[in-house]
Amino acid sequence: MSTGLPLLLPPDLRARLRALRLRPRLASGMSGIGQHASRSRGAGLEFAQYRAYEPGDELRQVDWKLYARSDRFFVRESERESPITVWLLLDTTASAGQTDRVDPGRSRLDHMRLLAACVVELALQQGDRFGLLAIDGEGLQLVPAGHGARQRDRVYLQLQALRARGGWPAAERLRPLWERVRPGDLLLCIGDGFDETGVVLLEQLARARRDVVLLQVLTADERDFPFDAGHRFRDPETGEEVRGDGAAIRSDYLQRFAEARTALQSRLQAGGIASATSWLDQPLDQPLQALFGRGITA
Repeated sequence: MSTGLPLLLPPDLRARLRALRLRPRLASGMSGIGQHASRSRGAGLEFAQYRAYEPGDELRQVDWKLYARSDRFFVRESERESPITVWLLLDTTASAGQTDRVDPGRSRLDHMRLLAACVVELALQQGDRFGLLAIDGEGLQLVPAGHGARQRDRVYLQLQALRARGGWPAAERLRPLWERVRPGDLLLCIGDGFDETGVVLLEQLARARRDVVLLQVLTADERDFPFDAGHRFRDPETGEEVRGDGAAIRSDYLQRFAEARTALQSRLQAGGIASATSWLDQPLDQPLQALFGRGITA
């Protein structure tokens, strides 16, 4: 069983993340992924106006094209955005332990940990509060929301301690989630998205004005079904087993898988829940680029 990968993000990935912004929809009244509510001007992120250069300003703020036209130094003054509270909700039930044949040492949960680390990096770079909620067969594990490097370390430590186990717990075990995640908070859910009880929870949270986003993490095996001989397929949460010839059932499986994904997307869209898919064999930031890249809404 995988014991987790180090939460070290490579420099090229960190560089790509710097171009992204976690942008809640509900705070701005937009139907897509919106911006923070603006409160003051400064060296923020959304352009507001130019002003004359002053000693102490950073050179990276100087608009060199404007300088070439005017022979004077101006800096781009932007609007600072108010901080938000970002919650990571991880589905670490037994299905999170699934691996791909091409990389059996790296599980869905390992990928989820690293994806969560990317979101923590985004929240940290924009000064937002962030916390962690993890659901497994035992109930709910919680790291209360906070900010800064020490909070990042607390979240990382809990992420490393997570194990894939059990099935979805009873609703009363999840009551602290409702107490912590407030209306208007940004809730990023990371998991396979195929647990009916879990989907119902996301729909309930969205109806209660939590800003819900699903990062669906799927394996390449689930997408491609590369099995070509007799296999025993086992549900890790129920223990139910099915025997079959991979080549014979591939077509039926792929059709059912596509239908299940289409049905899920329809439910999410109807519930006002933004989503993107993260495949285990594709770059970690790919779904984040789709959701939070410049000018893109869900």
